[in-house]
Amino acid sequence: MVRLKGFQKLMSVDEALSKFFSRLQLKRLTSTQVPLKDARGRTTAKNVIATIDLPSFHRSAVDGYALKARDTVDVSQYHPRSFRLVDRELLGERELKEVWTGNPIPEGADSVVMLEYTEKTDGKIQILTSLTPGANVSRKGEDVKKGDVVVESGLRLRPHHLGLLAALENTEVAVVRKPKVALLATGNELAPLGAQLKPNQVVEVNSIILSNLCSELGAESHSLGIARDNEDELREKISEGLEIADLVLTTGGTSVGIHDLVPSVIEQIESNAMVAHGIAMRPGMPTAIAVVHKKPVIILSGNPVAASVGFEVFARPTIQRLLGIKEESRARLMAKLTRRVAGVLGRRVFLRVKAIEKNGCFLAEPIRIKGSGIITTMTKANGYVVIPEDREGLRENEPVTVHLFDTVRKGR
Repeated sequence: MVRLKGFQKLMSVDEALSKFFSRLQLKRLTSTQVPLKDARGRTTAKNVIATIDLPSFHRSAVDGYALKARDTVDVSQYHPRSFRLVDRELLGERELKEVWTGNPIPEGADSVVMLEYTEKTDGKIQILTSLTPGANVSRKGEDVKKGDVVVESGLRLRPHHLGLLAALENTEVAVVRKPKVALLATGNELAPLGAQLKPNQVVEVNSIILSNLCSELGAESHSLGIARDNEDELREKISEGLEIADLVLTTGGTSVGIHDLVPSVIEQIESNAMVAHGIAMRPGMPTAIAVVHKKPVIILSGNPVAASVGFEVFARPTIQRLLGIKEESRARLMAKLTRRVAGVLGRRVFLRVKAIEKNGCFLAEPIRIKGSGIITTMTKANGYVVIPEDREGLRENEPVTVHLFDTVRKGR
């Protein structure tokens, strides 16, 4: 009956994170080489150093004619000058060679005149503008010099990173191994998607949400299925997760009811494993964190939104540390709150909002909430605002920081 009395004491989010990571002492996972074509979204395991200059030669930045800039002094559309068109690599006085974008600059030339500023007459090329040395020329090493760090360690690779690495003639790149996350849903009331529901059963959705959140971060998930509210079954499933994964996430069974068995099962697997149970946050107060066999175990609420917020607060930074990612946060923007909202003194509130752009300004519209399990509060929102523990609420028109997890649209 002790469980039914509720949480006697809640730990702050900051204290819980500090104790969790202090006990874990996480190290970045091992690295592996992958082909460049498969590297999008992966995290670099070491600095990538340029082995060549980029460009590797002086090249034209436009379509036109390569020539000596000094031969165009005082030239204009009113005082054009004729040049002889040649097809060799060494240019003489008032000679030019046709080049296209990316072509090497011939010896003796130091600039390129665009086609738009030329005319062909009697087999010669009339130049209609003066040039300065280096005009319309991408010089050797202008973009990257040999020995430069072009991609730092701990960086998530985007398409343009891959393009740069390809331009530098890299066919593969060293990346951190994908963290393996074991997902376990708990509860007698749960049924897998597609199953014929029995009376009082609901479809288990948390594993679908969490597996995709893992994927967004560059981790791969493994489903342990659904465990009933039975200590032996829970112990077997969690132990399996600890064997195969770098991180174990469970949902449900973490409150203080008679069937909330997960924290006690964790203690059976390893005594004194629990770091915190009951976090001063909303939603997600029943969240618990533990270190079992030196691995992180995060016990999330069974409510989908509370589980998502718990993932954001605890699992996201854990996965990032396993990847060696350097302080990567969600995109943020400043917006004005469209109405007053209440906070809860002593608890950190994660307020779901819909950020919109209207008349050149960003507004944050709070999503009306009826409970931590209302999934539509997440589908209607594109970000969240943090209400600190020491605030009773936020005022209408107060500037707030929106942590974005989706795009911002224009408001009507």
